[in-house]
Amino acid sequence: MDLASRIQRHAQRSPDKLALHHEGRDISYAQLWQHIDAATAVLHAAGVRPGDRVAWLGLNHPDVLVLLFALARIGAILLPLNYRLAVPEHAAILAHAGVSLLVADAPHEEAAAAWVAHSGCGFLQASQLAVPVSAHPQRECEGDANSPVLLVYTSGTSGQPKGVLHSQSGLVWNCLISTHAHELTAADHVLSVLPLFHVGGLCIQTLPALYTGASVTLHSRFDAGAWLAGVAMRRPTLSLLVPATLRAVIEHPAFAVTDLSSLRMLGTGSSTIPSSMIAAFHARGLPVGQVYGATETGPVSIYLRREDAFSHAGSAGQVGLHVEVRLVKEAGEDARTGEVGEIWVRGPNLLASYWKDPDNPAFVDGWFHTGDLARCDEAGFYDIVGRSKDMIISGGENVYPAEIENLLADCPLVAEAAVVGEPDVRWGEVVVAVVVRKPGAALDAAQVLQLFDGRLARFKHPKRIVFCDALPKTALGKIQKAGLLAAIAAQ
Repeated sequence: MDLASRIQRHAQRSPDKLALHHEGRDISYAQLWQHIDAATAVLHAAGVRPGDRVAWLGLNHPDVLVLLFALARIGAILLPLNYRLAVPEHAAILAHAGVSLLVADAPHEEAAAAWVAHSGCGFLQASQLAVPVSAHPQRECEGDANSPVLLVYTSGTSGQPKGVLHSQSGLVWNCLISTHAHELTAADHVLSVLPLFHVGGLCIQTLPALYTGASVTLHSRFDAGAWLAGVAMRRPTLSLLVPATLRAVIEHPAFAVTDLSSLRMLGTGSSTIPSSMIAAFHARGLPVGQVYGATETGPVSIYLRREDAFSHAGSAGQVGLHVEVRLVKEAGEDARTGEVGEIWVRGPNLLASYWKDPDNPAFVDGWFHTGDLARCDEAGFYDIVGRSKDMIISGGENVYPAEIENLLADCPLVAEAAVVGEPDVRWGEVVVAVVVRKPGAALDAAQVLQLFDGRLARFKHPKRIVFCDALPKTALGKIQKAGLLAAIAAQ
């Protein structure tokens, strides 16, 4: 089935069912389909045709989802832009993707005008998507399950961002896999607060919820107090946070007194999750599940379900339904139980291709080479140990930054920390920890080093501690290691 027809079916079968709630506004499935139908006509009138790329610039809003489904009907492609990027970064993406139309919300219209002038593409205000369908003649919809529908540019933690192209079929498969991961049904209510310009915010819970016929409360952007208030007032059954937002919620004054009992499970992912964060929610009786994946994998590939959340806390979980995973060592052979290998993923939810880069070596013979390292136990549970390019080889020994970062995260005086390798004449590389102190904390390098005594082998201990005010991050809170290395070099 193509992506948009599912919403039409919900509108026919459950017209009054709540589809979306946003800033006090309720949208039923019947109303959502009316908006999609109207937007389809508007886009047709604007000259959008199958295969065209249409960019969205703005905060989370129902219009993003309306635009996605309308483009799916046409057979065109949505490119959601990270509104935090600078003008040159947006210009480069728009040019690389060959965008024909840019749609922006009100707060970003002025910036969009500058980008449109630079790129020469067309422009629509988001409010124009709601023009009544009678104002434009309808054309035959040409999108189907095989049509490309979503073009997402990677966060660019190193090098230049790549355009990852997903088909409608791939997104539908991802919805089905996510349904199993979250035990998602039409009775669920998802609180969605992560940015929809990333597959984490769009495809892990939000899109699967609408595909399933569940309800979504959508926040324009994340705010810890608003998330806690949303849980208390809207009573969602599922929500998704990443480490940076988990920390913000835990440290918010209302965390201890907010009723979280409506949540069946809290999902998380994006990077290694410190055990102290998981423990904080488990202490409230709330299971924390995990989702492992990448922009290229849809992203749901490996996940920890609710039933295993307490017994396997910290694990990324088991291989997802309809997904295949291999752990591959440097020599090319599969890793044995307990050995570390690179995660390779294959499945119907994977990207269709890289935009203008069909021969990219990260996607070969149907397998996506993630660059992430993991080990798997006898029961099939995966522990992520880091990125292959981030692994530090010191004196011939492999050091995985994640295990050092987890110990740093558990220190009550540390706000956040990251570990990188620094070139060294004697050892090849040495471990350097970059630490952000909590406000008012008196913490020196010697105290940091004491955290590892008796807990990690000596060769894993940092040889240098660098303090800074903040860590460079992507929009979803992933640490940008290239930025860390630059900060270290400057000290």
